[in-house]
Amino acid sequence: MEELKPYLKERSKIVDKALDAFLPKARVRPATVHEAMRYSLFAGGKRLRPILCLAAAEACGGDFEKALAPASAVECIHTYSLIHDDLPCMDDDDLRRGMPTSHVKYGEGVAVLAGDALLTVAFEILAQTPPTKRYDVGAYVTELAVSSGSRHLIGGQILDLEGEGSDVLLSPAQLKFIHQSKTAALLTASIRLGAMSANATPKKLEALTIYGQSLGLAFQVIDDILDVTQTSEKLGKSAGKDEASNKSTYPALFGLEKSRKEAARLTKKAHEALKPFGKNGLRLKELVDYLLDRDY
Repeated sequence: MEELKPYLKERSKIVDKALDAFLPKARVRPATVHEAMRYSLFAGGKRLRPILCLAAAEACGGDFEKALAPASAVECIHTYSLIHDDLPCMDDDDLRRGMPTSHVKYGEGVAVLAGDALLTVAFEILAQTPPTKRYDVGAYVTELAVSSGSRHLIGGQILDLEGEGSDVLLSPAQLKFIHQSKTAALLTASIRLGAMSANATPKKLEALTIYGQSLGLAFQVIDDILDVTQTSEKLGKSAGKDEASNKSTYPALFGLEKSRKEAARLTKKAHEALKPFGKNGLRLKELVDYLLDRDY
């Protein structure tokens, strides 16, 4: 796993450089919203989604530079969702990535608009992805729009909100559906967009879809575990909020031990999906192992 760390650091820098080039500079009028967009976007974070996007492109024999636009677009969508997720009307959180959340620093109105702006600019960036023989710009836009829309990312957030504070925990099927929508869908889209930028065959795209869905669910199971087992300082966000709000999570439904076994099972399923890629899938394999073993 040590050999993965330099790769993650290098790719994170590449993604940051691309994001800096794609986004309006902080001084561009109106400066307040551009400053707020950049504040949340460059507040840290693992850059997991864009790195997966780049790795998927390479797994399919493509050039990672051609995947920089979709990788950047996905990170803008992810950051917008975090800004809105932290708002008082949603999860009401004061800490994100170890820093004050957007609404704490800039006020609720600016935070809402900064999130809106990141959502919008994501598609402006995505449209700059070079088309391939199998996939045109319309295919890219549809992929990201569906994964971040009412049937997936937003739909998952709605169901998550509706499940909070209830005296009755969700069923395992309901919880899985929420995590598939809220977390796994955007992770899977990141991987699919990278593959599409490399003109992936339908068979390879299908395999990476299974990989992404398995990785996405494993990621959320681990997130649920860390909320119970880690401190706010370690996580860079408020720990213990799931239990405090009586939220349905994997540990709440199954306990920590069974949750860890489920994360391991999903990780194994992700590994199996990568078999058609051979050595080209090594980075994707390392990334799913890294996510299983993370502690923040």
